[in-house]
Amino acid sequence: MFDTHAIARTLTDAELTPAQADAITAAVRQAAEHEATDLEVATLVTKTDLRAEVAGVDARLAALELRLIKWIVGTGLAAAGIVIAALRLLG
Repeated sequence: MFDTHAIARTLTDAELTPAQADAITAAVRQAAEHEATDLEVATLVTKTDLRAEVAGVDARLAALELRLIKWIVGTGLAAAGIVIAALRLLG
């Protein structure tokens, strides 16, 4: 943080008008604020980050799909076994 009053006073001491000193001081303050905002850009997500995240989600979905298929097939085989056993008992 800097002292805008001191900057304006330095500029008026250098024979700038108060309006000019105020305008320059405002521009310097805006530039400093913009520089602080630029630091936040480093926290943005890149396409590479997104692609890596999507690849991770795809891998987890594939593993979930495999588990689901195994569960469905296992349940189907168990149901078929129960039906076969019931038919043998009844028949």
